[in-house]
Amino acid sequence: MLLAAAALFAAVPAAAQVAPAPRAAAVAPARTILFVGNSFTQGAHSAVRNYRAGSVTDLNGAGYGGVPALFKLFAEQAGLNWQVSLETQGGKTLGYHLAERRAVIDRPWDVVVLQDLSTFSRERPGDPASHVRDAGTLAAMLTRANPRVQVEVMATWSRADQVYRPGSPWTGTPIAKMADDLYAGSRRARAASRDIDGVIPVGAAWNRAFAARVADPNPYDGVTFGELNLWAYDHYHASVAGYYLEALVVFGKVTGVDPRTLGANERAADELGLSDAQAVALQRIAWETLAAERGR
Repeated sequence: MLLAAAALFAAVPAAAQVAPAPRAAAVAPARTILFVGNSFTQGAHSAVRNYRAGSVTDLNGAGYGGVPALFKLFAEQAGLNWQVSLETQGGKTLGYHLAERRAVIDRPWDVVVLQDLSTFSRERPGDPASHVRDAGTLAAMLTRANPRVQVEVMATWSRADQVYRPGSPWTGTPIAKMADDLYAGSRRARAASRDIDGVIPVGAAWNRAFAARVADPNPYDGVTFGELNLWAYDHYHASVAGYYLEALVVFGKVTGVDPRTLGANERAADELGLSDAQAVALQRIAWETLAAERGR
């Protein structure tokens, strides 16, 4: 009987003798990142706001893509697996998100980026007291949900309307000062909280772009040929170029990937209307800013 069975098997065509399927390669689970902020994270007043909205999860259901969608595309091009979510509300402080959106964001995340009001406080512009308090409280809450979470506080840019128009604490000061003040306030928040892991120096990148003449520092007197305008039409929010630079700095800080590796053919820049040369220049500015930050 054994000989008969062996003969029968030998008679089966080779094509029918199917070998066991190889095991599929294990795929690393996606890392999760949450962006908490306002219009500066949404990409307001630019094509970035609704850009690739389907690639990220808007926890408020508003359908924004914004800076988180740029981060997602950068990560994909770098071969990284990230699940990206955002919880944003225009014109609001971190305190608002803590009071009104806690149920939405109080869950385990791998990384959280916190972006506060552009002046910290409406009543006391430039005073970081509420920023220090609210960023620290949010970071502590997020750490309770996941003790290994990486919490980063974003320091945003100088607003041209606050510098070149009357009525602001920064009126008549150098364009870099507002961003420097916001950065200092975020450093205070980090120093005051053991749960905040770092500061994302977006405003410092804008300052570096001005100093390198990659971008024009004063849109009120016209934009110099060959230089970018990082602000939108209101000289307050960012332009496509400004949000692109913001996203590059966030990407480099969170992932540790050199933004320059995205290169001249980077897809978001092409789709949003930035030239290859402009994309490369902004990638270089982001890398130089992060290198300087690591040296602090």
